[in-house]
Amino acid sequence: MITVYIVEDHSVVVEGIISLLHNETNIKVVGHSTTSEECLQFFKTHTCNVVLMDINLPDSSGIDLCKQIKEQYKNVMVLALSTFNQGSYMSKMMESGASGYLLKNVNKEELIAAINTANEGGIYFSFETGKIYKSTLLKQSEKPILTKREIEVLKLIAEGLTNNQISTQLFISIDTVDTHRKNLYFKLNVKNTALLIRAGIDNEIL
Repeated sequence: MITVYIVEDHSVVVEGIISLLHNETNIKVVGHSTTSEECLQFFKTHTCNVVLMDINLPDSSGIDLCKQIKEQYKNVMVLALSTFNQGSYMSKMMESGASGYLLKNVNKEELIAAINTANEGGIYFSFETGKIYKSTLLKQSEKPILTKREIEVLKLIAEGLTNNQISTQLFISIDTVDTHRKNLYFKLNVKNTALLIRAGIDNEIL
């Protein structure tokens, strides 16, 4: 028997999942909560095989909650359940230890397949989320590699600091700041500060 726990603050979604799984002889919903705190309280005295977890919770992010659960209860598998179809959310959930990512419009067959796959230690993405996640990974692999110092300089540039101010704050010479700025222009393929900041945002550096 695969035991499932739901973390979701919309009762309609919870009821829908319970309804979808109601007649499954090998899957049992053992409880649900609307907040991260309630979920963590559940795990102090109970356990389950698979958690279906919303990302947007009232008291914290499901991304942070997923990381906490995986750190404390390694044998509990987490499946993200969200309306967010952006690759950045998928990447963050997977980095936090999730076993897959589902959208809330998931059908019964996909939901059951995801639960079974996660329970067996596998990773599950629906066709739609799989395409988005794969595309995100490809983009991430193409990201420019910046040094720690270059990232520090870029963040200060984005805050509106001049080369002189950056030099003072980081205890480096103005010439060194200028070199870092030129390297950033080159690596991010831009020609001015505005485009540099935009590139930093697009590449999720800022």
